[in-house]
Amino acid sequence: MTENRKFKISGTGCALVDYLYNPVNFNDPDFTRYLSKNPGDGGLSPGKLVFKEEFEKFSEEAYMQVRDKITKGKQPIALNIGGPSIVSLIHAAQMLHKQNAEVSFYGCKGTDNGSAFIESKLALTPLKIGSYKTVSQYTPFTDVLSDPEFDCGNGERVFINNIGAAWYFNALDLDEAFFESEILVFGGTALVPGIHSSLGELLIRAKKYKAITVVNTVYDFLNEKLDPSKPWPLGNSVETYKYIDLLVTDMEESLRLSGTDSAHAAVNFFKSTGVGAVIITHGSNELHFFADSPIFRKIPPTSLPVSEKVRMEIRLNPEKTGDTTGCGDNFAGGVIASIAKQLIKSPRNQVDLTDAIALGVASGGFSCFYNGGTFYEDFSGQKETQVEQYYKEYLIQIGR
Repeated sequence: MTENRKFKISGTGCALVDYLYNPVNFNDPDFTRYLSKNPGDGGLSPGKLVFKEEFEKFSEEAYMQVRDKITKGKQPIALNIGGPSIVSLIHAAQMLHKQNAEVSFYGCKGTDNGSAFIESKLALTPLKIGSYKTVSQYTPFTDVLSDPEFDCGNGERVFINNIGAAWYFNALDLDEAFFESEILVFGGTALVPGIHSSLGELLIRAKKYKAITVVNTVYDFLNEKLDPSKPWPLGNSVETYKYIDLLVTDMEESLRLSGTDSAHAAVNFFKSTGVGAVIITHGSNELHFFADSPIFRKIPPTSLPVSEKVRMEIRLNPEKTGDTTGCGDNFAGGVIASIAKQLIKSPRNQVDLTDAIALGVASGGFSCFYNGGTFYEDFSGQKETQVEQYYKEYLIQIGR
C-alpha cells in the first residue's frame, strides 16, 4: 500500500432493517407457547434466528397476528439498520474516522420503504457504498424481540428474519474493486445464500489479492433445518477455514459449525482446520480465542471476561441501558477497526489480537447503552470518544 492510498476495508453479507420490540417477556405464556421443541423446527428460541415462513409452518398461524399477541400490540420502539455485515462495518468506519481508511459495503436491497430507510440512515454514517444492488423483491428485514430481564438481567433477543432481496445477491455481484482491499469482511452470509454457498471460492480469490480475510457468523437456520444432526457447512468443505485469517463467532454458532459440545472442543476443531485465528463470544460470559498465523502474534487458546465497567453501569443504572441488539456485530466491528489501526500504524508488524479483542469488548459493551445495533453520531468521532473510555478501562481490567 502506497503512503497516499487509503487503507481499504470492503465487506459483504447481511444488511437489513431491524424492527425492535422492547420489552417482550420471554416467560409470558403468549410467548412460551411458540418456543422451539426441536432444533430447526421453526419455533422461537432466545438468542436464535428463525425465518418467518418456517415460523408460520411451526405455529400454523399468520406471523403478524402472533407478533401482535406476544408484543401485546406494541409498535416497535425503534427502526434501525441491522445485520452482522453492515452494522460491524458502520462501527469500524466510525472507529477509523481519524485514519486514512475507507470502509465500503456491498449488498442488495429492494425498492420499498425499507430501502429508503436504509439509504437515509446510511447518509448519517461514514460507511461508503461499493455497490448496493437493487431488485424488485422487498428489502430484507428482521423483527427483533428483546427481553432485557432475561438471563438474570443480562438480556436476550429473538430474531424473526425475512431474506427477501438477499436471495438475489451472489458472488458475481462482487467486482474487482471489492477484492482490491487490505481487509475483506464476510458477515452473516448465512442470511445471503448466494454468498454463503460461494464463500470458499470468494475467500480463495481474496487470498490471491493478498487481502486479510475476516468472517463473522450468524445463526445458520437454513442448514440447521436441513440437518440439525450435522455440523453447519462453511463454504463447500472444511478446506474453507484455511483461507480465513480471523473467524468471529458466538458460542452457539461455534458449536454447530464444529459439531462439538464445548468451547474447548470447538477451539481444537478450528485449530485443526488451519484457520488463522478464532474468537468465540458468549454474551455476558467469558470469550475464548487463539491466534496461530503470520498475521497475528501467536496466542495459545485463552479466555477473557467481558467489561466490568459495562456490567457495573448496567447494574447501577438500568435506565441508561438500551438493549443487547448488535452487541456481537459491534464487537466484530471493533476488532476489525483495531486490526486496521495496527496495520496502518505499523504495516510490517504482527497484529496484537488481544488488543483488537479489547476494542471489540468495549464496542460490544457500549452498544448496550442504546437501542438497535447502529449508533448515529451527532458529529464525527462521537462514538469513538465514548467507546475509548471503556476500552482503556478494559485494558486495565485485563492487566494490559
